Amino acid sequence: MSEFYTLSARSLKGADIEMKDYQGKVTLVVNTASKCGFTPQYEGLEKLHEKYADKGLAILGFPCNQFGKQEPGGSDDISEFCQLNYGVSFPMFEKVDVNGDQAHPVFQYLKEELPGTLGKGIKWNFTKFLLDRNGKPVKRYASTTKPEKIEADIIKLLEA
Repeated sequence: MSEFYTLSARSLKGADIEMKDYQGKVTLVVNTASKCGFTPQYEGLEKLHEKYADKGLAILGFPCNQFGKQEPGGSDDISEFCQLNYGVSFPMFEKVDVNGDQAHPVFQYLKEELPGTLGKGIKWNFTKFLLDRNGKPVKRYASTTKPEKIEADIIKLLEA
């Protein structure tokens, strides 16, 4: 079993969610923020979710306030923002750190498996990690990569 499936995180509603719940799904993990220049990517992520969730895609959003303090609110604020502005219906988790000593275990694992071009750290909000149906991280995307540019890779994994 993939190490990813041994991890867990707390949802915005406060429930403990085990990553093994996503076993057998193609999973896209994204660190998000509500007040970032890349925030409109929520729209593209939601479109991918609506189009492919029933085919086996899981998108997991992890708000983070480490970059320019662009996610200042609490869980209720984040949930309300995502729902009202982008209709986000994919799972969102409590705010986490993605870098440093307090980095969430999900991001510790993903950065170890898929380091970026400038090392293991995450450079900004909306960095994306794509995992196959076995929980193996297969590709990392920069903040600037729009969700629609990932669609072909998602389709390949869904069809594999």
